[in-house]
Amino acid sequence: MSVMNSTSLYPSSFLLLGIPGLEHLHIWISIPFCSAYTLALLGNCTLLFIIRADATLHEPMYLFLAMLSAIDLVLSSSTLPKMLALFWFGDHEINFHACLTQMFFLHSISIMESAILVAMAFDRYMAICDPLHYATVLTHELIARIGMAAVVRAVALMTPLPFLLRRFPYCRGRVIKHCYCEHMAVVKLACGNTRFNNIYGIAITLVIGGMDLFFVALSYALILRAVLRLASREARFKAFGTCASHVGAILAFYTPAVLSSFLHRMARHAAPHVHILVANFYLLFPPMINPIIYGIKTKQIRDRVLGLFHRKNV
Repeated sequence: MSVMNSTSLYPSSFLLLGIPGLEHLHIWISIPFCSAYTLALLGNCTLLFIIRADATLHEPMYLFLAMLSAIDLVLSSSTLPKMLALFWFGDHEINFHACLTQMFFLHSISIMESAILVAMAFDRYMAICDPLHYATVLTHELIARIGMAAVVRAVALMTPLPFLLRRFPYCRGRVIKHCYCEHMAVVKLACGNTRFNNIYGIAITLVIGGMDLFFVALSYALILRAVLRLASREARFKAFGTCASHVGAILAFYTPAVLSSFLHRMARHAAPHVHILVANFYLLFPPMINPIIYGIKTKQIRDRVLGLFHRKNV
């Protein structure tokens, strides 16, 4: 089989290396990866089922949570099946266009998740700082528009990347030192002037990530100010409690993302497998932990989950 496409300079396929330096442990590493993926599937599907089936949960907070669960399902499913095939069966090859498609979904879904976390911060701000206008502002129509805006923003920002990568020859081999097709890992194999790709990737990370984090921080600064003005300690504790699940989701998403980005920039000073493991943690941890956080911290969700299992045992 020819490595190069007959009508272009890009290869017909890439080879995913997996976790450099830990290839002999792929089978063992696959166990926690598969377990985390299974928990993500079960947890997020359960949340989506409960929110869809219970009309009393068709409120802004839970509708945003449903969006987050759907995004988490796509985020983990865009990479984990291929990753597990690599670990279990040594299936290293991935078609060039499939690689670009995976890369597109991976990065665009991450941007969507960041946007939904911002929307959930706004939801908490309205619920605590302006409860009288909560229902009139956060209508189903506005929630649908926010969801659509999150999708349009992510697709518009990520659509250029596959087309930019198609124009390069790949003379530095076709082995991607990663478990999946990440933008910078593919760029490293390209020849020619990749400066624009590097700048574009960094700019998207800094501008979008920085902007979203700013709005989340601003929302919580206003929430904190409003809560501290409450007279009773019990009221303050209750107000903070309504934000606990969302704060947990924010930490679960942004902490590994920031750490992965930092290690990527410091790759020369760290073992290759460290960055790869953190990058995989970024993909696996939020989809797995978000349903657990909301299941434990949110009484309405917790009661319905327990009721669901109770009916099954009757």
